[in-house]
Amino acid sequence: MLIDNHKRTINYLRLAVTDRCNLRCNYCMPAEGISFVQNKKLLTIDELKKISQVLVGQGVSKIRITGGEPFVRKDLIDLLRYLQKLEGLDDISITTNATLIGPYIDELKKLGIKNINVSLDAIDRSTFEKITRRNQYDTVHENLIRLITEGFNVRINFIVLEGQNEQDIIPILELMKHYPVSVRFLEEMPFNGGSKSFEKITWDYKVILTHITKHFSNFKKLDSPETSTSINYKIEGHKGTFGLIPSFSRTFCGSCNRLRITATGDIITCLYGKPKANLRDIVRNKNSKNGIENAILKVVGSRAKTGFDAQKEHGGVFENSMTSIGG
Repeated sequence: MLIDNHKRTINYLRLAVTDRCNLRCNYCMPAEGISFVQNKKLLTIDELKKISQVLVGQGVSKIRITGGEPFVRKDLIDLLRYLQKLEGLDDISITTNATLIGPYIDELKKLGIKNINVSLDAIDRSTFEKITRRNQYDTVHENLIRLITEGFNVRINFIVLEGQNEQDIIPILELMKHYPVSVRFLEEMPFNGGSKSFEKITWDYKVILTHITKHFSNFKKLDSPETSTSINYKIEGHKGTFGLIPSFSRTFCGSCNRLRITATGDIITCLYGKPKANLRDIVRNKNSKNGIENAILKVVGSRAKTGFDAQKEHGGVFENSMTSIGG
């Protein structure tokens, strides 16, 4: 079991399999994109398997596959097949933009991987295309409906962007009230590849909730696990739920149970902190198991208590893109 220096159990790994993405969302990167790393610097599928195996052996029971866009990797399904058989791993989930997942839906069902987070920041076509800078609306809509109707546990992650998509908050809740889906509204974060800097936001989680309550008066707050990043609610008459994730306000930091490993092997203990170590060279050595275990233990033993503390360690937020950090 992994216990950090603040007595928190770390049992959740967010594992990035690529830094590449086929969208160019304006809150994530500049219009021209970012410089993606060379393939030789990315962890191979076998290396991702080895790292996962070691961490599950150390007590990780949940792995979320992230990117970039995970399905950009043609060999992703090989990793998922391996993880599905890994003893001690209870929960495998995926975060995706839903543009490329279509051909894999049937196999995901066979593997029993049914927890899918879909990043969707607009329900209106023109708003979607302005934010993503790509014409993928129909594909995303088709794959989203298929995931829902075929019984996947779908959560929609909607980042509220001032001046861009606030007008879609109520419509997406109206549309999704017919489905057993959780729509989660996230505060904007400053990980945009250096294209924009800010030290405060207008649309924090309290403002989002106030906006929603002006349209839906009959709702109740739900109980959530202590380690949950979202504050969850249910509107009367809706099949699904909605949640608020204070990703900029960082109210959930005290119970954080997460560890991130990027596609290049960086270990990140907090989105607002820089990498603490790198596993790429370690995993490529013959005696990699002990090396990985020791590196993880060292990092877990020196975590910042909150995202604000992690930010202070480095004198500010570093200007990486979310796609390179690992979602």
